[in-house]
Amino acid sequence: MSHPDPRLWHLICDSIAEAVFTVDADFNILSFNSAAERMTGLDRERAIGQRCRDVLRSDLCATRCALRYTMETGVPVRDARVSIRHQDQRRVPVAVSTTVLRDDDGQVLGGVEIMRDLSDLERLERQLGDRQVFEDMVGTSSAMQRIFQLLPDVARSNVPVLIQGPSGTGKELVARAIHRLSGRSEGPFVQVNCGALPDTLLESELFGVRKGAYTGALRDSPGRFVSASGGTLLLDEIGDTSPAFQVKLLRALQEGEVQALGADHPTKVDVRVISATNKDLRALVHQERFREDLFYRLRVIGIEIPSLAERREDITLLAMHLLRRTAAKQGREGLVLSPSALDGLMAYDYPGNVRELENVLQRAVALCHGPVIEPEHLPPELTARGKLGKASPVGPRRAPQPITEEGRALLAALTAHAWNRERTARALGIGRTTLWRRMREHGLLD
Repeated sequence: MSHPDPRLWHLICDSIAEAVFTVDADFNILSFNSAAERMTGLDRERAIGQRCRDVLRSDLCATRCALRYTMETGVPVRDARVSIRHQDQRRVPVAVSTTVLRDDDGQVLGGVEIMRDLSDLERLERQLGDRQVFEDMVGTSSAMQRIFQLLPDVARSNVPVLIQGPSGTGKELVARAIHRLSGRSEGPFVQVNCGALPDTLLESELFGVRKGAYTGALRDSPGRFVSASGGTLLLDEIGDTSPAFQVKLLRALQEGEVQALGADHPTKVDVRVISATNKDLRALVHQERFREDLFYRLRVIGIEIPSLAERREDITLLAMHLLRRTAAKQGREGLVLSPSALDGLMAYDYPGNVRELENVLQRAVALCHGPVIEPEHLPPELTARGKLGKASPVGPRRAPQPITEEGRALLAALTAHAWNRERTARALGIGRTTLWRRMREHGLLD
C-alpha cells in the first residue's frame, strides 16, 4: 500500500477548518494541524510528543475520553460535546469526533480526533435561551411561548389559577413558576394531591384537625391551608374530588377561612390557590360531576398546557435540556444524542408527555457507556416507531438528516419566530445575509 507524501499530508490537514490530530497507542500526539494550533494556542512543535490530555486539558480527559473509548471499542464517536482549555486558560467548547487507526493486520496503531469549535453555537444558544427556557420549562412552540408571556402577569395578580393539561405535561412546573415570580415567593409553596385521599382524610389534610376529633387523631394538625399561609397552595388533581368535598372547599375559598375538624372556631388564612387537573372540568360541570360555582371560583385565570405530541417542535430542545440535566445528576456530563437517536425521539407520540421523555432519557443515560446516545439505548417502542417513519414535521420546512447541533439551534430560532427571517436575524444579532447563508449551510432553505 502506497503512503502519501508527508508534506502533502500536512498540506491537506492544514487546509481543513476543523482541528485534527493523531495519537499513537499510548495517546502521544503524532500530528497536529494548524486549526488545532489555533484552538489550543499551542504550536505543533510543542504539542507533538505530548500526551493529548496534557495538551487539551478537557473536562472529560480523565474520566470519559472519547478517543480512548474509540480505541478500546473500535466504535467511532460523532460530535460529542466537551470543553478543552486554551493556553490562555480560556474554556473552548468543542464537538469531538474520533476514529481508530489500524495497520494492515487490524492491530490498533492509534487514533484520530477531529474537534469543531462550538463557541459560536454556545453564543447562539445563550441568545436563544431567554426565549426557549422559562423557569425550567422549555419550548419554542407558539403554545408554550404564549404561556411564557402570560406567566409574569399571572404571578403579579393574586387571583386563583386553574392549570389544565394531560398528565406529565408539567402543570406543577407552571404552578411553581407562578409562585416564584409572585410577591409570595418568600412564603411557602404547599402541594396536595386531591385525588390520592378519600374525603375524610382530604378534609383533615387541607383544613386541619384537633386532637380527639376522631379515633386516631392523636394530636393537633393545622392543615395545608394554614401551613401555606402567606404563600401558595397547589390543589393537584382537583377534578378527582367528590361533590360533597367540593361544597366544603367552595365555602373555604369564599370565606377566606377554614375550620379544622373538632375546632370551635374557623381560622382566617391568607393563601393563593392554584388548582391543576388532567380532566376537562368544563365537561365535568356539564355532566354535573363538578360544581359550576366552584369551577368559576377556581378558574379566574385558566392556563391550558398542550400535550407533547401537539408541540412536537419542542421535542429536540426538551431532549437536549433534559439530557444535560439528567447526565449532570449521574456524573455523565458531555453526553449527546446521535442524529438517529434524535429521529427516534422525534417520531414518538409520548402518551406520558414530558415526564415520559425524561424517563426515556434517564434510561438512555443509564444504558449508554460511551459519550453518544444511540437508538439501541432507547426503549423498543421508540425505535420501532422511528422505523415506521411516523414523525411529524417540526415546522413549515424540514431540515434533511443528519442535522448538526448548530443546525438544530438555528431551526429552534426560526421556529420561535414563525420562520420570519428578519425577526430571527434580529434576535440572533446577525444580518439577514448571514442568516440566509447559515440556513443554506444547514439545509434549512426550500
